[in-house]
Amino acid sequence: MLHSSTVAAVLAALSLSACVVAPYAPYGAEYGAPVVTDVAPPAPYVEVVPAIPYPGAIWIGGYWGWSGHRHQWVPGRWDRPRAGYGWNPYRWEQRGNRWQLHPGGWSRR
Repeated sequence: MLHSSTVAAVLAALSLSACVVAPYAPYGAEYGAPVVTDVAPPAPYVEVVPAIPYPGAIWIGGYWGWSGHRHQWVPGRWDRPRAGYGWNPYRWEQRGNRWQLHPGGWSRR
């Protein structure tokens, strides 16, 4: 017979196995607003790319996101390629004294 602590542990493990970690959304992006700040992004961060998890995976590099009051590094990730599409990386563009984050995404090639 199973003890109640064993049952609780199994149920906890099963519930955690369905957890999904959503990618970081830059401040304001959840409302469709452009991300604009007076603070220039830091120098590019050199990421250590982990081993490829499966054949054909592509590396999507990280970027400096904006948390509403400071830049925050958003780590890169492996993703499945999409036939006929290419990845456009996130990028910061200076406009006068302000900086605007252009989101990355898949675009048809």
